[in-house]
Amino acid sequence: MSIWDSFKTSWQSIVSTKMRSVLTVLGVVIGVAAVVFLVGLGRGQQDAMTSMFEDMGANAFYISSTYDKAGSGASLTLDDAEALEDHQRAPTIDVVAPMISSREKVSYGNSDVDINCNGVTPAITDIRSYPVDKGNFIADNDIERRSTVAVLGYQTAIDLFGSKDPIGETIRLAGRRFQVIGVIEELGGRPGSDDYIIIPLTTMQTKIVSGKDVSQIAVLATDTSKVNKAISEATEILRQRHHIREGAEDDFNIRNMTEILKNMTQSLATFSIFLGAIGAIALVVGGIGIMNIMLVSVSERTREIGIRKAIGATRPDILVQFLTEASMLSLTGGIIGLLLAIGGTKLIGGMRMMGRMPIESQITPDIVIIALVVAIGVGLVSGTYPAFRAAMLDPIDSLRHE
Repeated sequence: MSIWDSFKTSWQSIVSTKMRSVLTVLGVVIGVAAVVFLVGLGRGQQDAMTSMFEDMGANAFYISSTYDKAGSGASLTLDDAEALEDHQRAPTIDVVAPMISSREKVSYGNSDVDINCNGVTPAITDIRSYPVDKGNFIADNDIERRSTVAVLGYQTAIDLFGSKDPIGETIRLAGRRFQVIGVIEELGGRPGSDDYIIIPLTTMQTKIVSGKDVSQIAVLATDTSKVNKAISEATEILRQRHHIREGAEDDFNIRNMTEILKNMTQSLATFSIFLGAIGAIALVVGGIGIMNIMLVSVSERTREIGIRKAIGATRPDILVQFLTEASMLSLTGGIIGLLLAIGGTKLIGGMRMMGRMPIESQITPDIVIIALVVAIGVGLVSGTYPAFRAAMLDPIDSLRHE
């Protein structure tokens, strides 16, 4: 018997018992759909998280003040930021961008929002990704002139202006008038990543807050491989400036984007494996269902097997026929499950978690191939024992079977 004949015979057998075949493949459908969807979801979230951290600078780190439980501690200042720009003392530090942040009330017309206001310099764009959708970003002359200009985050522009073009319009920030000169593209990612307003650092110092204290200093190393060296140089400079004695704890904290990304990637990879294991359990249940139905099929078709052997079918022919039938059942379930997973991915594509963070799912060709191969494998493994049992039946006894 040729392989093609085995396929035709198997398909006829499957079609002749439609309801039983549907119930048999249901377990495989659920298993494959769960594996593909959950693994795709885990991989999509991992890629989204990686992209978000890369936007914050793959070879960047961020320095902020550390305060004790009483709220006391030394603050970071503009002088600290300028000291870090000394290339003789810190040759592996490329860019330094001090930032001042505060929560402020912003209004336009009848629209009113409390928003995170960030005072920055143009150097921040060398460290973090701020792609401008409309208008322009903060420029050096805005810093020099202490200009009252503002760049809006994507969501902030919508909250204040709706569908209206905000470029050139005047808003009120902390009671002062600011002209909108730009809007940043939608960044997505973590909650609040598009709710902000950016103004020149010098304007923030003189018109919103006072003094030389800064909220954070963003630092870019000359190369990803030199991040740890740059952190060591920054730590030494700040400890000297803050007069921290040897053995005493730092009064500042450094967040290394590379280490955070590495830890996050490992956590998400573990999460993806866990999700895949859930789907694998459903696949095992589906495989057991196929084995059970194939054993029933062998029992029901004992006389048919005897007739086939009587007219010349060999044990390998019978073995191949039942293995083919089991594989076709499993593959059919795999294809249906794959289509359901892809449909589920499309369905959640526009959804957001916690109102802001987009839910990402990524079904790549390798996931599709693995899912179909696993589906066929489940069919072969589940059908081996029933097929072997059918092949070993005695033709005389089979013909006598009623």
